[in-house]
Amino acid sequence: MNTRDQQPATPSDDVYLPGAHLVTERNGYVHHGVYAGNGRVIHYAGFCHTLHAGPVEETSLEQFAHGHAVAVRAEPCARYIGMEAVARARSRLGESHYHLLTNNCEHFCTWCLLGQARSEQVESCLHHPRLAVSIVLRMARAFLLSAAAGNGLHAA
Repeated sequence: MNTRDQQPATPSDDVYLPGAHLVTERNGYVHHGVYAGNGRVIHYAGFCHTLHAGPVEETSLEQFAHGHAVAVRAEPCARYIGMEAVARARSRLGESHYHLLTNNCEHFCTWCLLGQARSEQVESCLHHPRLAVSIVLRMARAFLLSAAAGNGLHAA
């Protein structure tokens, strides 16, 4: 993802406009969501909570951020903006067809805003296999550390 297209933001009462494309850096990847207003975000939970793929859900901004900074990703060519983008996101609440390569959180957000599902992260990995391996290893490490912490185990 191109960092020049992101604007840092600080969570508070409706700092973001409804329909804003929110991103938050995670271990090895960037997580995406659509701001719904009133401190709520709609996103494809995917693997952000557990090793089992989660559905499209509406959650608090704090839960979406999961302790990480949140930024707004500029979408100058958005076909759907504001509450129209939010309505598109809400139309998929509960959907459980997550697929890392073809239907992830970034695909979800671009579909809501642009009308076309695509993922720059997936495209980058497909064009740069070493990058893909590096990301998979970082994600696996993060999952293992998370699982160990959840079970009261401590990773070295």
